[in-house]
Amino acid sequence: MSAELLAQKAAARKAALARRAAAHRACPPGAAGLLLGVLAGYRGVPLAGYMPIRSEIDPLPAMAEAAAHGPVAVPVIAGADLPLDFSRWEPGCALREGPFGALVPEVEDFLEPEIVIVPLVAFDRRGGRLGYGGGFYDRTLQRLRAARPTLAIGFAYAAQEAEALPLEPTDQPLDMVVTEAEVIEVRRGG
Repeated sequence: MSAELLAQKAAARKAALARRAAAHRACPPGAAGLLLGVLAGYRGVPLAGYMPIRSEIDPLPAMAEAAAHGPVAVPVIAGADLPLDFSRWEPGCALREGPFGALVPEVEDFLEPEIVIVPLVAFDRRGGRLGYGGGFYDRTLQRLRAARPTLAIGFAYAAQEAEALPLEPTDQPLDMVVTEAEVIEVRRGG
């Protein structure tokens, strides 16, 4: 990655994290309502969500509802530069602290999701996503998509939207972005 692109990504991350923190402080109850509605159309399909950290928008209410109809998992970091694994999660299951402070299930029971709810720092309407910079979700989505169609749903506050993001060819696109205010269907090609 060029020094210029690295600097652009760092600046975009800093600005987006500030917007996300402000949105998180002002977040009304029910922020996962639209996500819950989207997931209702995929009941029973293996799903991966995430345990929110820092000022990430909270998908747990939608994950809990989905878990009543099918398998739900959360990411487990296997190691640096590796794709994520996903361990089965249920509301109230025993959790332990994993890398970066994210909680993971105490008992590992891995599964391969067909839908991945992706946390992010910033997004654009073309399906671009800026994460924390570790590349975990890019490697993971690439691996999952090589095996089967995998729906990547970015979940974020509307304030995290950016006009354009500094992206690389290895950055995996989102298929949809759900915020507390709208569902954005990503259209590609044409």
